[in-house]
Amino acid sequence: MTGTAPPRLGRAALRRLPPERRPLVDPAALRTRVVHLGLGAFHRAHQALYTERAAADTGEPWGIAAVAPRSLDTVRALRAQDHLYSVTELHPEGAGPRVVGALTEALAMRPDAARLDALLADPEVTVVTLTVTEGGYHRATDPARPPALDTTDPAVAADLAAPDTGRLTTVVGRLAAGLAARMRAGAAPITVVSCDNMADNGAVLAAVVRDFVAASRWPDRTTVLDRLAEAVTFPATVVDRIVPATTAADRAAAAAALGVRDEAAVAGEPYLAWVLQDTFAAARPRWEAGGALLVPDPAPHQLTKLRLLNGSHSALAYLGLAAGHTTIDEAMATDWGEPLVLALCAEVAPTLPPEGPDPAAYAADLVTRFRNPAVGHRLGQIGSDGSLKLPERWLPVLRRLRATGTPTPVLELALAGWAHATRPPEPAADPAATALADCWRPAAPAADTVAALLRTIGAPDLAEDTALTTAVAARLPALAAGRVEL
Repeated sequence: MTGTAPPRLGRAALRRLPPERRPLVDPAALRTRVVHLGLGAFHRAHQALYTERAAADTGEPWGIAAVAPRSLDTVRALRAQDHLYSVTELHPEGAGPRVVGALTEALAMRPDAARLDALLADPEVTVVTLTVTEGGYHRATDPARPPALDTTDPAVAADLAAPDTGRLTTVVGRLAAGLAARMRAGAAPITVVSCDNMADNGAVLAAVVRDFVAASRWPDRTTVLDRLAEAVTFPATVVDRIVPATTAADRAAAAAALGVRDEAAVAGEPYLAWVLQDTFAAARPRWEAGGALLVPDPAPHQLTKLRLLNGSHSALAYLGLAAGHTTIDEAMATDWGEPLVLALCAEVAPTLPPEGPDPAAYAADLVTRFRNPAVGHRLGQIGSDGSLKLPERWLPVLRRLRATGTPTPVLELALAGWAHATRPPEPAADPAATALADCWRPAAPAADTVAALLRTIGAPDLAEDTALTTAVAARLPALAAGRVEL
């Protein structure tokens, strides 16, 4: 006998939920005052929670219009649920979900281009946030240059040549066009906040947006650039929470706890942190109510998080995959998992600014977080897009340490794990997967392959370091046999 499926989550269902499962705010009372680009699980389990808490604590109607650059599935799911969804904190002992009411709209970037442009020009919208991953910035990869837009990227070039803004496909192009329209209208100042894992993410975002305007065919581009400099700020930020991809089991658990179906459910580890540079051009939610930290310069926090958390996350992913594991907690349960994290953090620590968090204490917290079996963060997800992540997470550290003659054995092992993951016929998911796989030439010395891989991800200087490429190559046979040898 087949049971009846539970009803769909929506505003009408909220009254059936116990108070601890309901949103902190009345969703109907919110207005769209924040635009978010990147309607993924991370935003819904991070910035949206801070914004909901701010609205609840201050009584100000801060609502978010969240925009999906590509996939329409989440847009459809949220629209069918009155823009409600649930977040579950993944405690080892188990936990229940809570419905979040921070979203006022769910938009698709191209089909809803007119609405997005209207919001970006609306004086009531004073904050734009982004979670579009490193690749969404289309940044030129030359490490010797300041941040710049890669105007040779086919998607960027197509946007620059587009006859009208309705055909733009990149987030950078769409954001630049929307901000340009706002500047032309003389609308109120606005703050644009990158929440992606990049060093100097605010400066990177500012550079690529301004470069897009400068490279455009707009006759008033100089005027737009001048106005952007006066009316738009791009603060740097550090975001931190492990949010694994939602599974069918996650959705089933949320439905069982709520008594309603939630097709947009997300789950994240209990840990939650956000550090922001206090350079806002206009009104913003009082994110401090949820524990966010406003500082003059988040760079020390940013580098610590990027190099310790994200750096060790990537290392665990590639080495864990080579050893046949599936999730981070599985990799941590090995005899090499915890020693790897602690050793990598110790190796990287000399490159961190003293004003940041204590590296040893931070590493100890990472061990606890990574061991959490309830998170189930999949190594394949963490290891995707390595060609974009490694230039931020590992390569600057390698350059600095090797320039001073400091040994880098743990980073060499990690780099070998990544190299192993690029091998054909099934390389890890990566926009450069084909180019990386082509580096594996039959009968070529392994050190030459490593050098070719480094050149492919924009590190010709490291490719010329024969001691490094030889050391990395020496690690490959053990990884090919499924062994991780610290």
